[in-house]
Amino acid sequence: MALPDRIALADVRAARERIAGSVLRTPLVPLGVDDAPAEIYLKLENLQPIGSFKLRGAGNAMALADPVDLAKGVYTASAGNMAQGVAWNARRLGIPCRVVVPDHAPRAKLDAIARLGAETIPVPFERWFQVLVERAYPGLDGHFIHPVSDPAVIAGNGTIGLEVLEDLADVDAVVVPYGGGGLSAGIASAMHALKPDTRIFACEVATAAPLSASLAAGEPREVEYVPSFVDGMGAKGLLPEMWPLVSSLLAGSLVVSLQEIASAIRLLVTRNHVVAEGAGAAPVAAALAGGAGTGKVVCVISGGNLDASKLAWILERDEPPPV
Repeated sequence: MALPDRIALADVRAARERIAGSVLRTPLVPLGVDDAPAEIYLKLENLQPIGSFKLRGAGNAMALADPVDLAKGVYTASAGNMAQGVAWNARRLGIPCRVVVPDHAPRAKLDAIARLGAETIPVPFERWFQVLVERAYPGLDGHFIHPVSDPAVIAGNGTIGLEVLEDLADVDAVVVPYGGGGLSAGIASAMHALKPDTRIFACEVATAAPLSASLAAGEPREVEYVPSFVDGMGAKGLLPEMWPLVSSLLAGSLVVSLQEIASAIRLLVTRNHVVAEGAGAAPVAAALAGGAGTGKVVCVISGGNLDASKLAWILERDEPPPV
C-alpha cells in the first residue's frame, strides 16, 4: 500500500472533529526533575478511556469506513492497545470485533480486550507480524483496521501534535515511541506543517530497534527481535510502506535500554503519579539521557497498560521484569 509523503494538515484537523466526542484532549504536564538535561513535558495519552492513544486512530478510521463494511464487523492485529481502540469503538457502534494477537501479549491487555467484548486469536509473533504485512488473516471476515499504515489511523494519531502545539507553542522536540511508525508519522506530519523547526524523534528499545538500524544504513534493515516487558513497540523490521514516510519526517531514533525504561517507569510513578507501560516510558528515558537535546522536550506517554505484577517488580527492584 502506497502512502503519501506526509499526512495533510487538513486531514488531521478533520480527524480531530470526527473523534472529538469520544477522545480526551489529554493534558501536557511538566516532568518536574530538576537536574534533567531539558525542560521535559509529558503528553499523557495513558489517560484515554482505554489507557492508550490508539483510540484516536481507530476512531477516525472507523468513522471513515463504509457502513456496509462495518456491519460485518471489524478486526485488527495488535499486541493490545490498538485492539482496545478498535474494540472500544466496535462496542460503541454495536458491531463484532476480533483481534489477532501475538502469543506473548500481556495479560493486562488481553483482559482489557475481553472486557470490551472482542474475541482474541493468539498466534506466534512471526505470524502476527505477517498479518500486518498482508493486511488480512485467513478466515476472518469484516473490515480490517490496520494498526499502523492506514492514512486515517495516522491522521487520527496526528491530532496529538495539534494539541501539543496549542499547549506549548515553542516546543523544541517531541519524542515518540516507535512501534510501526503510525504515531510518530502522524505527529510529525501535523507539527511540521505548523512548526517545521520542531524535531520529532522516534524512540526504540535496544532489544528491537529496526528503525535505528535502517536510518544508519539509509535503507530498511532487519534486526534481531528479543521479546521483553516492553510489548508496545519493537519488531524485527519495518513495514515497507512506512519507510519513506518516517525516514523523511523523523529527526532520528533514540535507542534506550530495558533498564533505562524500567527506571523511567519508576520515576514517573514516584514523581508524577503516572503509570506508563514500557513503550510509554521509553521517551522519558531517552529525554533524560539527553538524546532529544536541550530546550523544551515533549515526551508522548503513549499508554499505561502495564501488568500490575510487572509494575510491582519495577517499583520494588528498579530493574526490568521478566517477560
